[in-house]
Amino acid sequence: MKSVAPAFPALLHYEAAHRILMGYMDYYYRFKLITKRARLRFEQRDWHGTQADAVSRISLYRQEVAKTTERLKRMLETSHPDDDFWRQVRDAYSEEIDHFNTRNIAETFFNSVYRHTHGIGAHPEVMFVVRTGSYREYRGLTSISYDYDLNDRPIGEVIREVLDHFPFTVEWENRTRDIRLVAERWSSHPAAAASRLEVLTSVFYRNKSAYIVGRLLDGDRIYPWILPLLHPTGRGILIDALLLEADQVVSIFSYHRSYFLADISVPSDMVDFLQTFMPSKRVSELYNAIGFEKHGKTVFYRELLRHFKHTANDPDERFVTAPGIAGMVMYVFTSPRLNMVFKLIRDRFAPPKQVTAETVKEKYDLVKRHDRVGRMADSYLFEKLSLPLDRFSDDCLQELRRAAPSKVEVLDDCVMISHVYVEKEMTPLNIFLQRADEVMAQKALRDYGRAIKQLAAANIFPGDLLMKNFGVTRVNRVVFYDYDEIELVTECNFRHIPQPRTPEDEMASQPWYYVGPKDIFPEEFPAFLLRAGAQLDYLRAQHGEIFDADFWNDVKRRLLAGEIMDVFPYRTDWRFLQRVES
Repeated sequence: MKSVAPAFPALLHYEAAHRILMGYMDYYYRFKLITKRARLRFEQRDWHGTQADAVSRISLYRQEVAKTTERLKRMLETSHPDDDFWRQVRDAYSEEIDHFNTRNIAETFFNSVYRHTHGIGAHPEVMFVVRTGSYREYRGLTSISYDYDLNDRPIGEVIREVLDHFPFTVEWENRTRDIRLVAERWSSHPAAAASRLEVLTSVFYRNKSAYIVGRLLDGDRIYPWILPLLHPTGRGILIDALLLEADQVVSIFSYHRSYFLADISVPSDMVDFLQTFMPSKRVSELYNAIGFEKHGKTVFYRELLRHFKHTANDPDERFVTAPGIAGMVMYVFTSPRLNMVFKLIRDRFAPPKQVTAETVKEKYDLVKRHDRVGRMADSYLFEKLSLPLDRFSDDCLQELRRAAPSKVEVLDDCVMISHVYVEKEMTPLNIFLQRADEVMAQKALRDYGRAIKQLAAANIFPGDLLMKNFGVTRVNRVVFYDYDEIELVTECNFRHIPQPRTPEDEMASQPWYYVGPKDIFPEEFPAFLLRAGAQLDYLRAQHGEIFDADFWNDVKRRLLAGEIMDVFPYRTDWRFLQRVES
């Protein structure tokens, strides 16, 4: 397609703004179309379709930005626009989106197109780097929730009215029973004293579950009010639990999980609502949770700038090498009060690592698109990220230059990093186990085993099961964060170690049998996970099957048969019906 000279060159900036706006509108239409399909998938039990939609929605943003960029380049190829021109484009674009419900998302789309066009980092004079409105960026005029006055009303009647607002085209298994179970749990909880219930109009869908999300207001206290719904094979829809405590719901919205599919009209109002009962969650995390991960990245960058501003006079708030055993593939640094880590791919990998930098990037992209089941850390990828030079300790800066000189450029007042992943900081599991008492250590080991099993259920074999590659979160949940050796379970060959044929075979320092590139021997895991002793004995007692090839081959068989296994983001003993066929 050839570029066409505008009839009025003085309005070229307006035409450029319009082209970006049309790209955004196309993206947002397709985003909404995918989320609107989620209810239909749930009703039809089309779990593979739900997962495919989740993946395609992540790719959608990148695709639409690329298409918009190409159209824009063709339109501007003979004009050689400078910064003054792009400021005019931004101002014209800003005027057009001023009253959008999704103005903040539209601003991020503009930023992405500009960066994609120019191949540079943040440009404060041209891009929407700082927020243009309130801290929540936009406040809608229409209500995003159904509101119920609870004074002098039977709880069962309220629950029935809530469910009436969410009509499904398929039958409930036993709605009367579910209303009774919800009412019983609600009545026995301190939240029963609340005077008001507000329930979001959007249902949240992910994998094989749907969630009705609300909050209870009791004076200054706010409780979550969440109903997880299931649609098991051969049965109707049922309510699986009522979650009323913040620590019960933070895992559902965790950055370790896939993003929800939800039909949302005003994302910033939705985030504001969710944060009232999850105050520990960053705004950026909640944007991620509801599917706007690119805007979540924008908000995180703004949070980072605020952090730099608020700690400007703190000499102890400098970047240092992250604690733990240094990785052979990634160099990791952090800042004491930021609670985030920055991970760079080293220019060279020490033996025995044989992966390439491109392979590592592919693994991170796989994790971004895969179901993380609460056991793999999500990350923001930044390209050409500029960080203040005076925020780096001498040791950290020296290690950056040594580990990844091709990706690090030290300028007059900043350090420019060409490719870096940013994740939530966790305590490495090996360090946690060294510091923990026996009770906490055993709890972590139990969760470590559960993490491996849940990853397997999601078709992920971590590859390197060493404790240093797992972290413990603020709520003591074990999460995997080292991705350079992950493989799909369905692509691995799990084997038992063959019996030796002779005494010489048994004493040989090298395997006497053939080992293929995808061959894995689970019996070998204990030898390098933990030293022989009480902790290894406890892990064997709790999760010994992970050391048996039969366990892995059974999981592989089920996955190859097309089964999507249940991994619930809340505890089994919180479920009303603890044995539900899927």
